[in-house]
Amino acid sequence: MFTRVVELTSKSGKARELSNTINDKVLPILKKQAGFVDETILASDTEDTRVLALSFWNSREDAERYHREQYSAIHEMVMHLLEQNP
Repeated sequence: MFTRVVELTSKSGKARELSNTINDKVLPILKKQAGFVDETILASDTEDTRVLALSFWNSREDAERYHREQYSAIHEMVMHLLEQNP
């Protein structure tokens, strides 16, 4: 198993919306990817703009294929909620 960790910094007050967007819009796309196992979203309770997205894959190759083929579309979906690039 391979875990992909993406650290996100949301715009002020947007961490919850970012988490919801990942769960509602990104997760259905991830579920269609070969080798995808699961995703966990962690929002900091001490840093209100910090969110971690942990995705679990059968292999590193599966995660890298997703990154090459789908990540740019996913980034476009959430970039309006981000303070900086992941």
